[in-house]
Amino acid sequence: MARDDRSSDDRRLIRTADRLDIPRELRRTIVRRRAYDADAFGRMSERIARFLGTGQFLVYMTATILLWVGWNIFAPEHLRWDQYPFIFLTLALSLQASYAAPLILLAQNRQEARDRVQYERDRDVDARSRADMEFLAREMAALRMSIGEVATRDFLRSELRTLLAELDHKDREDDRV
Repeated sequence: MARDDRSSDDRRLIRTADRLDIPRELRRTIVRRRAYDADAFGRMSERIARFLGTGQFLVYMTATILLWVGWNIFAPEHLRWDQYPFIFLTLALSLQASYAAPLILLAQNRQEARDRVQYERDRDVDARSRADMEFLAREMAALRMSIGEVATRDFLRSELRTLLAELDHKDREDDRV
């Protein structure tokens, strides 16, 4: 059995290193590397994936294919670049699909990572809200119990009426004697 000699703080830092909502610490190096944005390709793939899922893309793609096919059927023979079986068009569409699929998957993976971070935040907020609600419920129960022990106005009035009635009764008895 392998023993983990790292402290709990080190293990916590390692766990949080993969989170997207925590900035990475910059390490100092002797030789400066070229600064680049590591997420630039991911952001670009998300923009492309978003565009591929729009009606605008479908309209552009349909118009391009119709123009391609129309030109290669009706244009003069010496200006056509892709004859009837449209092999070049098939190759272009296959190339577009072969790049679109991985870009869409990359965008989905990035969205999944963001969703996971948001889920963790929501779970933390939910736990805090639940603790607050339980605290308030205990406080309200304590208030109800203490209110149960407090004399109400109606109770005091009835007790005073009873006492007044007893005093009146005693005064009448004293007057008789």
